Amino acid sequence: MRAVAGTDGESRIIVMARRNHYNVYVIELSKDVLHEGKFKKCNPGYIPGKPCVYVGMTGLDPDLRFDKHKAGIQSNRYVKEYGLRLWPDLYEAFNPMSYDEARDKEVEVGIDLREAGFGVWQA
Repeated sequence: MRAVAGTDGESRIIVMARRNHYNVYVIELSKDVLHEGKFKKCNPGYIPGKPCVYVGMTGLDPDLRFDKHKAGIQSNRYVKEYGLRLWPDLYEAFNPMSYDEARDKEVEVGIDLREAGFGVWQA
């Protein structure tokens, strides 16, 4: 909502339509993350040689969100330390979407990648 002055000097409340601006994103992590006990413990079905990834959702552009992770701004430790690059082939077809859709899609993508033997971290 936003208050604006009307032509008659009265304030008016304008309700802004919520747009679908949320994105799911996937970041490839260095295989060095496999030396982290917590990561390894959370991925018992990891198949050696498969990629390790972080799956997240954001209201920002995924490129900007990746940069913030790497800069330590509201970052996930594994992305900050081991993040290599965004993997747009795994998420671009879904974006953008509503908050609820992104929340659900983030979980779905993580499950799908785990079932394929990937090492997956979600926060």
